[in-house]
Amino acid sequence: MEKANMTILLEKNVSTTILSTVHSPVDITPMNLAMGISNLVAFLVGTSVNGLFLWVLAMKMKRTVTTLWFLNLILIYFMSSSYIPFFAVYFLLDFHWVFGAIMCKVVNSLGSLGMFITVFLITIISIDRYLLICHPIWSQYNRTVPRARRLIAGVWLTSFALSAPYLAFRETREAEKGKITCVNNYALSSDWGSPRIEALRNLIHLTLFLVRFLLAFLIPFCIITGCYCRMRSELKKKRWVRNKKPFRILAIAVASFFVCWLPYHLYHGLSLFKRVPDGLLLPLQGIFIITRCFNFCVTPILYLFVGEKFQQICKMSLLGLLKKAFVDIPVQPGDDPLAMTRATQPVPATACR
Repeated sequence: MEKANMTILLEKNVSTTILSTVHSPVDITPMNLAMGISNLVAFLVGTSVNGLFLWVLAMKMKRTVTTLWFLNLILIYFMSSSYIPFFAVYFLLDFHWVFGAIMCKVVNSLGSLGMFITVFLITIISIDRYLLICHPIWSQYNRTVPRARRLIAGVWLTSFALSAPYLAFRETREAEKGKITCVNNYALSSDWGSPRIEALRNLIHLTLFLVRFLLAFLIPFCIITGCYCRMRSELKKKRWVRNKKPFRILAIAVASFFVCWLPYHLYHGLSLFKRVPDGLLLPLQGIFIITRCFNFCVTPILYLFVGEKFQQICKMSLLGLLKKAFVDIPVQPGDDPLAMTRATQPVPATACR
């Protein structure tokens, strides 16, 4: 009888221990709810809108330099939208990762890949617009589809190389109350308490942040700003502009890139410092996540609607609208740069991911 009681008692203790290690449900905070809902909306709208545009660009339109830029750009938007539900569940479960270590590595590496490809393509498109307007004769003889394909292949390979470290460093870690988090282990060590290992983690973290900040924000932002300032100066100098509308479009192109990416890099930069309060980091994290989702949904639509009157757009079919948005006009010596700018007005929208 005593053995039976001891057995029951042991089974109860084991059951209690097992249950205590399982992540218990928690109340969803308003910030987590906002991030989760915005991610789900971005998934539904982003996959449907980007998928539709991708099908039209890939199947219904002729391959030109311009359509190649936007085909790859919208492809990465579609890929980025497709894995958003993983993050939505992660936020709604209060940062509890339930998809395993492999998906933790894959999903976050795809996020880094999408960031690099997007920024590099946006920068290339800005340079392409600059060359079309300021150097039309050079563009006529050197702006070819084979060269564009080689440049795009280089963008993908470079982005894969820059994203590879995150595939190695990302892993799952058990936190308090059985919560599983998906974090970066920059030292590739399970010893999280050693001061020496912690110093190594901080050094690698700082190095990767600086590389990402320089290559995916500061340098592209300077290039994009320089290209659009130079185009503005060229249009103004030759007096091809009779109103301020093209100037506003160029300004929006630069400002949108800055607004879209600054919260992301600001959050990751502040996270390097341990003394930064959570009251600042958590709202900033929510801001960059929500703006990222907003861009997945809205940016492709801006490709079509920027610079167009709503009444004119409503009269055009989807295919006709896309053809007009992504048309690639041959450049001839003496062409009016303003005309080329109007023909390619969707470009400023690409300044925001």
